[in-house]
Amino acid sequence: MRRFLFVFSVLVSTAFHAQAKPDLIPYPQSVTMQEGKFVIPETLILNDQLPKEETEYFKKRIGSQVKFQTSRSTAKVNVMHMLVPSPKMPIHPEEDREKYTLYISPKRIFITSYTKQGYFLALQTLIQLFEEYKESREIPAMEINDQPKFAWRGMHLDVCRHFFNVEEVKQYIDYLAMYKLNTFHWHLTDDQGWRIEIKKYPKLTEIGSKRKESMIGAYVDNTFDGKPYGPYFYTQEQIKEVVKYAQQRHITIVPEIEMPGHALAALSAYPELACTKGPFEAATKWGVFDDVFCPKEETFTFLENVLDEVIALFPSEYIHIGGDECPKTRWKECAHCQELIKKNNLKDEHGLQSYFIQRIEKYINKKGRKIIGWDEILEGGLAPNAAVMSWTGVNGGIEAAKSGHFAVMTPGSYCYFDHYQGDPQSEPNAFGGFTPLDKVYSYNPVPEELNAEQAKYILGVQANLWTEYIPDFKQVQYMIFPRIMALSEVAWGTADSKNYKDFENRVVHQFAALDKMKINYAKSIYNISAKVIPGNNGIAYELSTSQNPAGIKYTVDGTDPTSQSQTYQQPIPVLKSMTIKSAYFENNQLKSAISFQTFTVSKTTGKTITLEQQPSENYSFGGAFTLVDGIVGNPRQLGKTWLGFQGKDVVAVIDLGQKTNFREVYFNTLENKGSWIHMAKSAQVFISDDNRNFTMIKEIGKDEIQNAQGKIRLNVGTQNSKYIKLKIENAGIIPAGNPGADSQAWLFVDEIGAL
Repeated sequence: MRRFLFVFSVLVSTAFHAQAKPDLIPYPQSVTMQEGKFVIPETLILNDQLPKEETEYFKKRIGSQVKFQTSRSTAKVNVMHMLVPSPKMPIHPEEDREKYTLYISPKRIFITSYTKQGYFLALQTLIQLFEEYKESREIPAMEINDQPKFAWRGMHLDVCRHFFNVEEVKQYIDYLAMYKLNTFHWHLTDDQGWRIEIKKYPKLTEIGSKRKESMIGAYVDNTFDGKPYGPYFYTQEQIKEVVKYAQQRHITIVPEIEMPGHALAALSAYPELACTKGPFEAATKWGVFDDVFCPKEETFTFLENVLDEVIALFPSEYIHIGGDECPKTRWKECAHCQELIKKNNLKDEHGLQSYFIQRIEKYINKKGRKIIGWDEILEGGLAPNAAVMSWTGVNGGIEAAKSGHFAVMTPGSYCYFDHYQGDPQSEPNAFGGFTPLDKVYSYNPVPEELNAEQAKYILGVQANLWTEYIPDFKQVQYMIFPRIMALSEVAWGTADSKNYKDFENRVVHQFAALDKMKINYAKSIYNISAKVIPGNNGIAYELSTSQNPAGIKYTVDGTDPTSQSQTYQQPIPVLKSMTIKSAYFENNQLKSAISFQTFTVSKTTGKTITLEQQPSENYSFGGAFTLVDGIVGNPRQLGKTWLGFQGKDVVAVIDLGQKTNFREVYFNTLENKGSWIHMAKSAQVFISDDNRNFTMIKEIGKDEIQNAQGKIRLNVGTQNSKYIKLKIENAGIIPAGNPGADSQAWLFVDEIGAL
């Protein structure tokens, strides 16, 4: 093993004080500023022993700024040899393969690393420095000692719901390289399309790579474009091309072949692999579907043959086999499945899922590879050597690590980039949730529940981009930038929420490079950030911006703000129903989108509220206070105004502060069965004066809730009490014939009011 030394030789530049630290992302583990500056010359002289592929990449990235020469002559470049053994330091390839040192003196630049991978990472740092100081052409002298905290630093891309061509996938890989991510999780098969050529099974792409139409708009619209989609897939030659491209950037591609669920596209081509006869077609809706692979011998033969071709194409250590969201409806009704459960002494259909995954794992292990799957592969018992990708929260990763299995943390509440990143009212349609830049940046991939030994099983962190609502590559760019920067610093191990403003400033400085690359990044960081807080006798609306707060202008009468509107100075009291609009102005020019929020004030608004059970982490923004913040949720946007509870009832107690008269209690809920969201079974209203003894004053059933279409208004007669308790009963287990059958239903609730 060798240590690379990368040296530039240029004229000397002097200075007499240390410089400000650079705007690097991810920020290195150690940056020591030195005196002096390195002046970027017209021609950089590179030693010809430098690693060729990595150096050519560097030259292409900064080639517009300088010219290049190569030389072996130490006399000409006034340096030592570039490639030398490193006998003085012990070499630990696994721990140190991504370690590097970058030393910039007023005369030259040195890079040392154990591997080409470390050298490449150092180049990414150097490219950012060249971009940052391109105007002055003077890079401050500094020494950077750096290496990542986590071995798995990943980004995922779903190409099944919407397809992206080879050149677009290559661009995506370039984005990972720019921010030192090293794993590309390529989601290649799903209900809506099969995207990889398998020569033994040509119908997978002849039939499974297309669908008759696509869902458009919000899910509640239930509308379709009526346009055939596909055939879209990657040939094996294209796959090889992309794999090589990624390898040149030291990025591992982990392919995902979904099983046993999310299989409709495959079943449309080979219906004999299902529990029922079909026929099937690739899904046109988004969501989860009952028809899955049947665990019979011909299915395992099919999957093993598919995996043979996949393994031949991808040299990655791990093969992702999905394992998520597999309804058990068909297995419960299938005589073969029930016989298999008895024959193998399995407890139930969840045990059958474990049987399925373990068979696949044994096969992949024989091929010298390992499996990784979504955390549902924990159902019925985890396969012996499997790694877990924890997405439903952090519990899957915790369970895996405590049992000695590796885990990649990718919880939806922090790492799903298909969620809204700004105010949903001013953002393009997205899947739901609310995951702004600062929330991504705040994530710690190592759960507090793990001790030091267990924490070693956390491989790293990954963000996922599901593309139901991302029809083109411009929207891909919009959804990952700038959140990929926050992810990169979290994965590198240098994120610090206490210094978020510093990170935010570095993000803004990165935008110049994105502009140069014509990347369509989200500018939500410039928009007004707003939150509702408790105020005197109700609530207040708190506004902030990444820019000068004196530039925030607002109105309370529903008109658009101008540069002459009222300047924001402190949280705005909301004592009655109103619409507040706000925007950021600079030099009297509008610089942000106009944000607006309508408030519906009732007798519960801003009051103290407690919940017996907490919402799911993915849909918990604002916590219980969201239910009394005066904001009525938009059923088309499952963003920050809704709380979501999976398999749990909502039991909320509101303290009105004093005995208060009211005649009506209201709340809002949703139904979106394709996403497993069901109307409540029932709702009850109780009152109390001591928060201990409650009397029920109103009860309604499922039919009444359904007829109200989620906008529940309950006439409770004339009441006078200090406490209101509302119990909303979850639908429970989703019944057969519905998407997600046999799984726990979601209950979404917003704004509990009293009039």
